[in-house]
Amino acid sequence: MKENSLQIKIGKHIQKVRDLKGISQQDLAAKCNFEKSNMSRLEAGRVNPTLSTLEKVANALEVSLSELFDF
Repeated sequence: MKENSLQIKIGKHIQKVRDLKGISQQDLAAKCNFEKSNMSRLEAGRVNPTLSTLEKVANALEVSLSELFDF
């Protein structure tokens, strides 16, 4: 997979926002009702998230959906 693919960029940005807000990966996964392993794969860019998944993450991080694409 290309290092600059959209899903990798989104995953890294989700991790960055989560870290800036001081939220653990486990806590973010719980807020989204995901397994921690799924959150790990999302942040690593190993999954192609649906818009509804990204909406759940954005809501849990208290950011707009568009902010997840602000990288």
